[in-house]
Amino acid sequence: MDDLKAPRPRPSSQAPRAASATTARLAAEHGHDLIVAADTPLQQAVSDFQALGAKVESVEADLASTDGVQKLVDCIGGRPVDVLMANAGHGLGGAFPEQDFQAVLHVINTNITGTVHLIQQVAGQMVGRGSGRILITGSIAGFQPGSFRAVYNGTKAFVDSFSMALRNEIKHSPVTVSCLMPGPTDTEFFHRADMETTKVANDPKMMMQPDEVARIGFDAMLKGEADVVAGWKNKLQVVMSKVMPAQATAEMHRKLAEPGSAEK
Repeated sequence: MDDLKAPRPRPSSQAPRAASATTARLAAEHGHDLIVAADTPLQQAVSDFQALGAKVESVEADLASTDGVQKLVDCIGGRPVDVLMANAGHGLGGAFPEQDFQAVLHVINTNITGTVHLIQQVAGQMVGRGSGRILITGSIAGFQPGSFRAVYNGTKAFVDSFSMALRNEIKHSPVTVSCLMPGPTDTEFFHRADMETTKVANDPKMMMQPDEVARIGFDAMLKGEADVVAGWKNKLQVVMSKVMPAQATAEMHRKLAEPGSAEK
């Protein structure tokens, strides 16, 4: 549906987590009904969105798994999706050789496998009917060799690249694909990634607020923009990452993400 302000359009599908909860709220404020999915209970989020006048359905599922994604797709059923906000994901800190490999796989399967599975299910439907908007959450981490966050940064490099390739593939369709690339954001990300002792997790000057990040991404999606880096500091980091030697970028990342670096 082209007019996102029209009352009671078809549902949007999205997994709410911190900044993503704000994008869901923005969708509700623009008149969308919601299907929300996450691997944690959603009762409070559902109540908040319903208070905005939206009809809300929730799916509690692990979007790292094929079954979890299919559970969300089954909930959508044959209904057209006007907006897909694909932002399920999480990080993993620490030295790669010491990480539990099941945790490594869960990051890869959440950030990559589940994401592309869901997008393919919904994008095909959108292209077939000739309308829809897709917002994918990448990261400026995709431009940086992520010392002590190697797997996470690698997955975001994939997501950033995939988003831009998909947009080009369907450029003759009215369907738009936008990639939001935030930097450090003041959410539970660092707690869940076991990065609480790192410099980046303890420097408020580096952090953006999730509401601001979400609004930047949502506005970019409404405009049909290809990609947007949230915040001027993050834009500067991307520029530096593109011109600096890879090992210099990795060393810079190490100083921010190495366990215990908050004390140095």
